[in-house]
Amino acid sequence: MLRIIAGALLLSTLSFAAYATDDPAKVADSKSGKIWVDANGMTLYTFSKDKKGEAASACTGKCIAEWPPLLAAAGATASGDWTLLPVVDKDGKTKQMWAYDGMPFYLFVKDKKAGDITGNGDDGFHVAKATE
Repeated sequence: MLRIIAGALLLSTLSFAAYATDDPAKVADSKSGKIWVDANGMTLYTFSKDKKGEAASACTGKCIAEWPPLLAAAGATASGDWTLLPVVDKDGKTKQMWAYDGMPFYLFVKDKKAGDITGNGDDGFHVAKATE
């Protein structure tokens, strides 16, 4: 009987995992509280010149070289609070970047390892705080 229950639980978990979608970022605990990080645990930032719900990123040119966008993989689709915006990356090509609740997310080139928060307050960028 125990094997049947364990098998049913395993099957239901596997079925749920097949339908679960992966968000492009996750919430992590930090010395600054709960923040958004990418899949590698790198801190994400928002830019004060971006306006919620705008059609494109306000960070261009030299800005994008220092503050790379959280890029979406080819074929990614928006879902829930996650949307996609066009951005001209440092290579000059238009790509899609992720935005959460209408605000684009960026990384900082001077953050070298997961958990680094070296760009907060620089150039109008701030740690992307997660609300609970």
